Amino acid sequence: MKLKIKVCGMKYPDNIKELDKLSVDYIGFIFYEKSPRYAGLLSSLDLNQSLTKGKKRVGVFVNADRDFVLQTIDKYSLNVVQLHGNENTDMVQSLKKHAVVFKAFSISEVDDLKKTESYNGVADYFLFDTKTSQHGGSGQKFDWSILEHYKGNTPFWLSGGISVEDVDEIKEINHPKLFGVDINSRFELEPGSKDIQLLKQFIKEIKL
Repeated sequence: MKLKIKVCGMKYPDNIKELDKLSVDYIGFIFYEKSPRYAGLLSSLDLNQSLTKGKKRVGVFVNADRDFVLQTIDKYSLNVVQLHGNENTDMVQSLKKHAVVFKAFSISEVDDLKKTESYNGVADYFLFDTKTSQHGGSGQKFDWSILEHYKGNTPFWLSGGISVEDVDEIKEINHPKLFGVDINSRFELEPGSKDIQLLKQFIKEIKL
């Protein structure tokens, strides 16, 4: 199966329009005010005018109130919610009635994978990101050999510091549950503004 591609951290309408022309599958918008890629100032009209219906819209949240998540799903017609905080399984189950749910986990060692166990069969997908003091967007990679120790049934996204130089290494990952790659900060001109030419190069190479 061809890996899915998600570009996260978008916030400028013109940049979103350019990204929409590329063959990416998911586009992520961060609704966490402390993030330099905070997308909460986008209007729903901005998004509707910038995106075609072929792209899935992902809203990224960090320990957000359930009502806020639901309001944001409704306002921006989100297809997916991506949870980057300490959201429990009840929260995940509740949100699954309204959108597909990605549950993110910070990874730095094999033992970090144990945190996924209670969410297995609850979240629709996992997202494995690099453990840092931030909630993603660090530009740092974790040791991808840790993925060999993941034995769960839930498919996962690979995230954390992925750049165009990583294409060959990504292609060598032979894990049956690897669903897609989530790219962000290593493709930026500035936080929230993506280098479209660099994205084109990555997409071309990853799909070869």
